[in-house]
Amino acid sequence: MHQMIAPTPPMGWNSWNTFYDQINEELVFEIADAMCELGLNALGYEYIIIDDCWQSRMRDVEGRLVADPEKFPHGMKYVADYVHEKGLKIGIYSCCGTRTCANYPGSFEHEFTDAKTFAQWGIDYLKYDNCHRPESLRTPELYHRMSMALRNSGRNILLAACQWGRDDVHRWIRSSGAHTFRSSIDITDSWNSIANIAWAQLENQAYNGPGCFNDMDMLVVGMHGISINPETNMGGCTDTEYQTHFALWCMMNSPLIIGCDIRQMSPETRKILCNKNLIAINQDPEVRGCYKVDVFQNPDAFILIRPLSGGDYAVGFFNFSDVAADISLHFWDMGLSYHSGVALSFYDCIEDEDLGVVEELLTKKVEAHGCKVFRCTIVEK
Repeated sequence: MHQMIAPTPPMGWNSWNTFYDQINEELVFEIADAMCELGLNALGYEYIIIDDCWQSRMRDVEGRLVADPEKFPHGMKYVADYVHEKGLKIGIYSCCGTRTCANYPGSFEHEFTDAKTFAQWGIDYLKYDNCHRPESLRTPELYHRMSMALRNSGRNILLAACQWGRDDVHRWIRSSGAHTFRSSIDITDSWNSIANIAWAQLENQAYNGPGCFNDMDMLVVGMHGISINPETNMGGCTDTEYQTHFALWCMMNSPLIIGCDIRQMSPETRKILCNKNLIAINQDPEVRGCYKVDVFQNPDAFILIRPLSGGDYAVGFFNFSDVAADISLHFWDMGLSYHSGVALSFYDCIEDEDLGVVEELLTKKVEAHGCKVFRCTIVEK
């Protein structure tokens, strides 16, 4: 029986946010080593994704993509073998257009050749971008092409459609065979970027499901403005804002693709990215979407509620305002009346503590740009 490639949102690391075009095989090896030494692999972070700028500027005489010989002198299969020996998986980047976003060869009209090449190298994941595509062709056709090529390459390769949320991508992407789809413009290392993406994607929760996930872009957790990428380096966020960012991505079923230099993680960054309680919500086997509950007289705050397997619920309090706010969840807003004979047992997923059984109403003060996330179990009163 064929095994589903992405039963839950993919987890891993990507080179773009921090390293831009300064990538090479030594960096990939060190990241693979760090993934294992820090225990990230044991938490589910399994993909190491090499983004744009890995290629030579021209294809070879047989029309195949070639790795830059200075950055990757041993070739991509050698790099893939090293990553696989660590028990990890490797990802690579291409584009549906004639050139990539950084002006390297794209896969337009080379889809089957490139898919076969990636399979021969041992690639497990393809980030497929949307630059320099012919305007006369519809986007769905171009993603259908690469999906077909990958599915017939002889290897299971995850297709991450980096389509930027254009052309109502959420309405057709699942039928293309892609496993994730970018639903927004690129994220930057700033609170405004995180907040804007989250607000915009609340209405797309219904389009998540096993095998195909709404990708809200890579994580900027822990970057703190330390990046050579002029497109993403916007000064950084506070650890409180990074915690909210991670919690939102977990609650909303986004892939968890780390973008910081994991070799230089602070203790607080590691704590955020290694939160087993939040990861368990993101990786819940039912991968249900969440729904939004408004907060009384506070348009900058909201509550997300998500059914989990086994009858539990994930509940997130989010405060996007610039001042602390009291956020209250009335249990009847999630279908639990006072006369039901049951109450909720709350576990704080961030503080890692049991809050006990609560009836009818829970109120918490949430700091500016902060959050609270709980795992709730229904219990008899």
